[in-house]
Order: sequence, then C-alpha cells, then structure tokens
Amino acid sequence: MIEVQNVSKVYPLYAKPAHRLVEALGVGGQSLHTDFHALRNISLRVERGEVAAFVGPNGSGKSTLLQVICGVLSPTAGRVLSQGRIASLLELGAGFNPELTGAENVRINAEVMGLSRAEVDRAFPHIAAFAGVGDFLYRPVKEYSSGMYVRLAFATAIHVEPEILVVDEALAVGDAVFANRCIRKFEEFRRRGVTILFVSHDLALVKQLADRAWFLYKGELVAEGNPSDVVNRYVGMVLTPEETRDADTGEPLAMASLGATASPGQLPPPASFTAETDEPETSESFRHGDRASRIRAAELCDAEGNSLRVVSAGDLLHVRVDVEYLRDVDSPMVGILLRNRNGLDVFGTNTKVEGFPCSPAKAGDRLRVHFTFPCRLPRNEYTLTVATQYEDGRSQDWRDDILRFSVANLRDIAGLIDLDTTVRAELLEGEAAAMPSP
Repeated sequence: MIEVQNVSKVYPLYAKPAHRLVEALGVGGQSLHTDFHALRNISLRVERGEVAAFVGPNGSGKSTLLQVICGVLSPTAGRVLSQGRIASLLELGAGFNPELTGAENVRINAEVMGLSRAEVDRAFPHIAAFAGVGDFLYRPVKEYSSGMYVRLAFATAIHVEPEILVVDEALAVGDAVFANRCIRKFEEFRRRGVTILFVSHDLALVKQLADRAWFLYKGELVAEGNPSDVVNRYVGMVLTPEETRDADTGEPLAMASLGATASPGQLPPPASFTAETDEPETSESFRHGDRASRIRAAELCDAEGNSLRVVSAGDLLHVRVDVEYLRDVDSPMVGILLRNRNGLDVFGTNTKVEGFPCSPAKAGDRLRVHFTFPCRLPRNEYTLTVATQYEDGRSQDWRDDILRFSVANLRDIAGLIDLDTTVRAELLEGEAAAMPSP
C-alpha cells in the first residue's frame, strides 16, 4: 500500500549562480529566486496488488513523483506512507558501477535492495536468464548498450521479491521480446498481490496493464480513474490546439462546458447516439476539440438501417455520422475508431485515409458520412469513437466511446481481429509421422 498525502516539491530557480550564494548569506535580505513547483499538493492512494500508471507530457512531474515515493527525493511539503519492500527502476542503470561486470553489479544491487548473500545466490540464475545479455554478463557494464543496461537493471529489480515495484519508462528501450517478457512478469506480480507503479508513454500498455491511472500536468493531478478514460483525456489534450486549452490544466476550453468525462466504469449508450442540444453527454468517456464542427448524431446499423446492439462476425456493418459545421472548414475530415472493452484500439479510419475527400464546408452546412465494412472481430464488447478533425490531426469534435456493441463469434480465436483464415494441409512423402492425427 502507498499513500501520498498533500505532497509538493518546489525547486528554487536563480537567474545567476551567484544569486544562490548571495541569498544564502542574507546579503540585502531579499529573495533572488523564483519557485518552480514540480509537484503541487498531490494526494493519492494505491492499494496492495493494484497496478497504477501515470501519464502526462514531459515535464509534468511523473518522474519526480515516483522519486518522492521511493525516497530518492524529499518532498517540500506533505508525506508518503508505504508498507512493504520497494524495488525501483527510476533511471537507466542507476546504481551500476560502469567498471564492474554485470554479474558484480547484480550482486551488489540485490544486496542493497535487502537480499542476503544466500538469497542473491538463489536468485542469480533467474536474473541472468531474464536479462538475456549472454556472455556480456561477465563484461564491464560500460560496454553495454542502453537496452542491455535496462534489461539487467529491470531483471535485478523484479527478482528481489518486491512488495512494491516502481518503474519509470523502463520498457521504452527494450526490444519486443523483452517487453513481452516484462508484461508477463507484471501479470504474475498482479496475481501475487505485488503493488506496481509505472510511468509510460505507451498508452496502449497503460490500458492493457493498469487497474487505475493518473494524468499529471504541470505538477498537478488533472484526472484519475479508469485507464481508458484517463488516456482519452490525455490524448484529448495532445490533439487540441494549445491556444484552445486551459493554461493550468491543459483541458480543452471549448469542450469544458459539454461535460467531458464519465464516472469510472460507466458504460456508453448501446448502438445509437443523437445530440440536438449542448447538454453534457455524461455517457461518453471524453470529448475534445475546438468546435469548428459538431457531431450531431452517430449510429451503428445493418444494411436495412436498423440499429444494432449485437453484431455477428462476418456481417456487413454501417456507421452513419452526422456533422454540423459551425465555422468554415477547407478540408473536412470525419473518422471512426473501434476499441475493445479493455480500451485497446482495434481499427480506425477516416475519409482522408479511405480516399474520399470532402468538399469545403461553410458555417451552417450539415454533412452525413457513411462507413461500411465487414465485421472481422472476435467475440468481445466494443465501443465506437467518432471524430471530426483537420488534416493535420487537430480535433474539431472528438467523442470517445459514444456507442457500445457486442460481437457474437462462434470461433474461439485469439487476438484483436478475425482474419477469416482457411487451412489446407498435404501429406509430404516420408514425413507421415509428422502429420497430426485427424
């Protein structure tokens, strides 16, 4: 368990190095610095066995917060309470002596983290196997690549039997094989009740792994809750022009009055959506954009125009989107995005990608766009996101997860899509023993 209580971290900034000394000596009795608030009054609680993710742009305070939680930094105000052994990976190769071999660094770091010599001996083969650096394990770490550095450091941290694991963007430098190995380890820790806190710019990974997420901006907590909702809110900030955002929170100003978020776990409406007023649509996950246009209606239906709640694999699906333009737009673009129940993007397209350029729109124009595609999805629950955008990707009206539907598929397949595979086999001469029994 970790509880952060009203934590702030303030750094004094000086225009000149000499000002620090002058202020320390009390010459003139005046303050020569300005305060930079890396963290502002942060309070949160992470329960035992919970996987917590922190997202936000660079410089938002994510790494500072993890360092305060681990005790690397002392807060200017507030305190952190924790129960259990903390293993952390906050900085690439932190604590490694470049002149020592990988094996020597592993043993030293494991003992620093609290393992006895006998426990280190038992864990060492598992650390070596997980890191997968081969014969470089017995070479000085100054000869390692950045990927080898982090693999060895991560392998050491997770094999000291932590009760709390804190990871700061460690998976960003690993290859696909190592990243998949780490994800499986995270899932194992979750089953064992290990608390995990991690920072990642891989938003799909946040949706896949986290139980809860926090969005930090300029040292403050902007949003907390369901990972998909929090990530949608973050993406909304990224895709909204800076001049239309709140300077303090990064929130899209134009959409603030429309009701941006839903309560964690709240489900969107079934298979159709109509908005004829500016009343908040509390069922959607998030809405953002500069309001050059407005999505008036969206519907998922069959070929006859009937709204669908349950879709059969292989059916032809139709998505209808009605848009009203509030300002002139030279190159209108309308798009859709399907996500599964975990919030992972499954398929997305738009009028530009499909080679269907829309004519310039004038204020007051209304446009209806139809998307038609076969349902090649496995059995799952899905949401539909609809958006109008500029050609450069900036949002006009982006509405996350406004529709919900289920796919019925008799095939027990794995993955995100059903590729409608056909299978053919032929017996090769002299290799009958290799053929499976019918």
